[in-house]
Amino acid sequence: MTRHLSRYDRRKNYIILAENSYLNGSKDRAIKFYNKALEFKGDKNETIQILYNIAILYDELNKPEQALLAYKKITEIDGNAAGAFYGMATMYERLNDKDKALEYYFKATEIDPRYERAYFYIANIYDEKGDDEKAIFYYNKVISLKPDDYMAYNNIGSIYEERREYEKAYEMIKNSLMINPDYFRALFNMGVIYKKLGNNKKALEYYRKSIENNNRYSDSYLNMSAIYIEEGQLTSAINILTEGIRYNSDAKYLYYNRACCYARLGKIDEALDDLEKAVDLSPDIVDMIKVDPDLDNLRKEDRFIRLLKLGD
Repeated sequence: MTRHLSRYDRRKNYIILAENSYLNGSKDRAIKFYNKALEFKGDKNETIQILYNIAILYDELNKPEQALLAYKKITEIDGNAAGAFYGMATMYERLNDKDKALEYYFKATEIDPRYERAYFYIANIYDEKGDDEKAIFYYNKVISLKPDDYMAYNNIGSIYEERREYEKAYEMIKNSLMINPDYFRALFNMGVIYKKLGNNKKALEYYRKSIENNNRYSDSYLNMSAIYIEEGQLTSAINILTEGIRYNSDAKYLYYNRACCYARLGKIDEALDDLEKAVDLSPDIVDMIKVDPDLDNLRKEDRFIRLLKLGD
């Protein structure tokens, strides 16, 4: 005997099918079933949750335009859905429309004045735009709402470092590391600050700590190599660059710096191998190769000449 299913039950069935599809790795099918669920009337909050799920799935599928539409539908149902306005802002960022992103992040904070993640990304956009003062203001707003936000402290410190306000930078990075001693970006930035203050030993120590916590951040290896090169320790520079390349095989400047070290040591073939790899990763690097005095002893080599022609 069969029984008639109510519209509510049919909606529930499609939600279950969507959830199972997601668990089975089929995000497109999950979206299809969620959309089917929306064809049947149901609770307002449940409808909003379905739309959030659709938006998140589109985000995971790298389809920000469709995610944006789902978030917009939520705001049409509930004009005070701060999370949906925040979601729209994140999608506008994905679409590289920073002004629209700012508009919707601010809308989220108007609805929820304690929405610290919205303030964080507001600060980040102003940072990217080069508006230091607004970036610092909104990062401090984040800290006022979430005192243990080590990333906000780090980002303020990074701004101060770029402004050559090293004492302020040091204090901010120190605060970041007091909260999270293993945060690789703060460890890296402390290395940068110590280098700017002329303390190479401490700079190397912090770059190494940064690597220990994230060996996929190529700048740590690059900056360590720069110190070794400056101090004439070319073998040490090659060793750290080789370690970096092991974990970052697409980092063009690691190959480039190692090529310069090999060239200065007279290891012509090794230097040319690395230059060819660097150019393969980024043809624009030929412009640096043309004028770098560290590579002068390679300029008569046929392989070097062929490399230069790639930039013509």
